[in-house]
Amino acid sequence: MTKRTIIKIKENLCNGCGACIPNCPEGALQIIDGKARLLSDIFCDGLGACIGHCPQGAITTEERETEPYDERKVMDNIIKAGEPTILAHLTHLDDHNEHTYLKQALQILKDKKITITYPEKQQHHPKQSSCHCPGAQMRVLQKHTTQNESGERESHLRQWPVQLHLVPPTAPYFREQNVLLVADCVAYALADFHKKYLKENSIAIACPKLDNNQEIYIHKIKALLDEANINKLSVMIMEVPCCGGLVTLVKQAMKQTVRKLPIHVIVVGIEGKNLKEEIVKVN
Repeated sequence: MTKRTIIKIKENLCNGCGACIPNCPEGALQIIDGKARLLSDIFCDGLGACIGHCPQGAITTEERETEPYDERKVMDNIIKAGEPTILAHLTHLDDHNEHTYLKQALQILKDKKITITYPEKQQHHPKQSSCHCPGAQMRVLQKHTTQNESGERESHLRQWPVQLHLVPPTAPYFREQNVLLVADCVAYALADFHKKYLKENSIAIACPKLDNNQEIYIHKIKALLDEANINKLSVMIMEVPCCGGLVTLVKQAMKQTVRKLPIHVIVVGIEGKNLKEEIVKVN
């Protein structure tokens, strides 16, 4: 047994839609008795490619004692599914820089005399790959700065702490205030985050892909609406699919609240642009 990151499926949230199945390059998931199930811990690499494809937000990751990931057993499972699934798995390993497992997988194919055309050099050119987990795909962002910035910018942070696990939802800085629920990466991508969005707002940050114990988040969001009586809730996320889990968490919480507020969803691009804003209503 070893302690490592592995996916966790919340059975009470899973509706058995199966959207996660084709997005697990290891073939570790199946629908059994109407629910998504992890066939075996040894099949799950813990990288979470399936998370952003669950419309119910039922899949998260956790760190626990489990069987170590076994590339040979994974390949035995994947080979049965045919060449497209094999290629998806190899690309998945490549995109996440799991080069040791990638070499093992290619050697297993060679040992079994299975011919698959896969460019091993792809691992040195991550931008050329088709990543099954866009949130983890490496990119070099080319910036052409024309502005002449000088002096220090003012911080508009009005509170501490900011992480959703740590903030008390009934704190004075939340009561009857406009609240931003922000994915961790947004402030790094959006240059004017403080000036344009954080100013005069309270904030809580979270990562829907990597944070554990997200059921606590649902309770805290409920408290923000029904106990703190907030005026407005804006959810800021990145364009990558896994970030959509933050909106899903808010929808799940709001289905249990007495007060219903429209959700102001703001999607930020990796290049640092505001891509989309929309109002989402939850009945």
